[in-house]
Amino acid sequence: MKKIVVLVSGGGTNLQALIDAQERGEIPDGRITCVISSKPEVYALERAARHGIPSRVIPRKEYPDSGSYSQAILEALKEEEADLGIYAGFLSILDERVSRAFPYQLINVHPALIPSFCGKGFYGLRVHEAVLESGVKLTGATVHFATEVCDGGPIILQKAVQVREDDTPESLQKRVMEEAEWELLPRAAALFCAGKIEVHGNKTFLHE
Repeated sequence: MKKIVVLVSGGGTNLQALIDAQERGEIPDGRITCVISSKPEVYALERAARHGIPSRVIPRKEYPDSGSYSQAILEALKEEEADLGIYAGFLSILDERVSRAFPYQLINVHPALIPSFCGKGFYGLRVHEAVLESGVKLTGATVHFATEVCDGGPIILQKAVQVREDDTPESLQKRVMEEAEWELLPRAAALFCAGKIEVHGNKTFLHE
């Protein structure tokens, strides 16, 4: 059974999708053993507590730079004996020491179809604002392995979502979560825990 540690910074909607999938038996080879938050008193911590999942708070504001914070997160992941780390709305940037210590063991969900609308500065509503400003007809979500390159690791899963003419950033964000993120993230976790993802270069091969 693989140990899954979920990293959060806010409300924890993607965490909830993972918890729900786990309770439905959709991640049979893994279990969420800890939730780590970069902020205290966020709703994601309540979600974890409600389902009996231990949590830790490692406040980003208590660390002077990304290097010292990355080291603290790295130590926590090691202490929790994480087999898989999942960034689920985790807004703190971690440096290469984390991804190199856990090669292809960290996954992130991004609310767009990488390589579009990704990289530094593209997070939360900013992504959906940029999508609407661009005039594209399709957006979606991507689950990928996290590396030291922001949104640059090998892609595991993607799903497209239609952009509607009357969309606002908020309505588009909600639909991308409901139609793509909440489906892809648990599926990627299940594939990882079952040993069904192979990485060659910057490509993944799924054995479903």
